[in-house]
Amino acid sequence: MKVIFIKDVKGQGKSGDIKEVKDGYAQNFLIRNGYAVAYTTRSKEILDISNKNKAEKEAALIKECNDIKNKLKDIVLTFKVKTGKQDQVFGSISTKQITNELEKHGFKIDKKKIILDEPISSLGFHEVNVNLHKKVQAKLRIELVK
Repeated sequence: MKVIFIKDVKGQGKSGDIKEVKDGYAQNFLIRNGYAVAYTTRSKEILDISNKNKAEKEAALIKECNDIKNKLKDIVLTFKVKTGKQDQVFGSISTKQITNELEKHGFKIDKKKIILDEPISSLGFHEVNVNLHKKVQAKLRIELVK
């Protein structure tokens, strides 16, 4: 029996996949539990429309992320930090602090999307990667001053 998966099923298929499975498995498990629907011309049309809508939403999201990337390119976040002898910084700047500073500039970016390769714990300019989307990565400049 041919089915269209609605939800991901480990080892069987992902959402949107069309697969041939045994009749009993399809009727008694996949369809009954809402993991799949029987393959018909109508269900295929619905799947095509759904995939088209997903692609349009994805394209719009990528465009929005690229706009944010272009805006972040021009911004330098400045953090005033306490220093000790020989301008050694106490502590380091965290992703939460970067997120809070970005919110002051009008950007809502999750702290999990900010990637710190190493702790920011020295005076001067630093570059930080921001993963806005799977396909869009921005660079953010950060400056630490006394």
